[in-house]
Amino acid sequence: MVGALLCLLVLGAALLSLVWTPWSAYEIDVAAKLRPPSAAHWLGTDVLGRDIVSLLLVGARATILVGIIAVGIGLTCGVCLGLIAAAQRGWTEELIMRFSDFTFAFTSVLSALMLAAVIGPGMVTSITAIGIFQIPVFVRVTRGSAGAIWAREFILAARAAGKGRVRITIEHVLPNILSILIVQATIQFALAILAEAALSYLGLGTQPPQPSWGRMLNDAQTLLFQSPSLAVYPGAAIALAVLGLNLLGDGLRDLLDPRLARQR
Repeated sequence: MVGALLCLLVLGAALLSLVWTPWSAYEIDVAAKLRPPSAAHWLGTDVLGRDIVSLLLVGARATILVGIIAVGIGLTCGVCLGLIAAAQRGWTEELIMRFSDFTFAFTSVLSALMLAAVIGPGMVTSITAIGIFQIPVFVRVTRGSAGAIWAREFILAARAAGKGRVRITIEHVLPNILSILIVQATIQFALAILAEAALSYLGLGTQPPQPSWGRMLNDAQTLLFQSPSLAVYPGAAIALAVLGLNLLGDGLRDLLDPRLARQR
């Protein structure tokens, strides 16, 4: 429940930024730079005079957008490849798993560096890099979970009834591993948020003037002694988002795992 509330808080902040922010997140007022918290600016302003609350709200939108699309790419491609590997076996499985191992060697930062050299840094670069790194994770999880299902007796009965591999995969295998995939997607979402913040901090992700929590950390690093709160606020936002997703993932695992349900 705590994880769900934290996730709803972050999602609510992103949705709220679509219709309202205390100040414009793109408006620069150098005369009002580095102001302390006040009635006008609840958390103060940054080095360009932008309102911190507005930056956090709009930054949540970019973080969630990158996370959803990147995890969606990894989930779609990884699950499809994992199901094929578990169903076909033989050289098909070997080819998919070796491709997965090869892709796993390219971390999100390394992929972003290569993509930035070709198409330049930006949100598309971070989404693509994080999405590519997500694929082998879902391939391994799906293949392992689906392989265990294929060894069950009810799968043998379905094959004896004349059902093909595609139909068995859709009707029997996928529904039985869906809970595992949901939990894994929640965990990977948290990792995607961290990756997006890291890429934005390095200048490879979301670009100015679009606010981003990672970009806010980058802007605050030269002012740690003068105004340390500039780094505390986006850092706390990232920590709460990741903590909420991890707690939610653990809770979903306990809720959806039938073995744990029997123990309760």
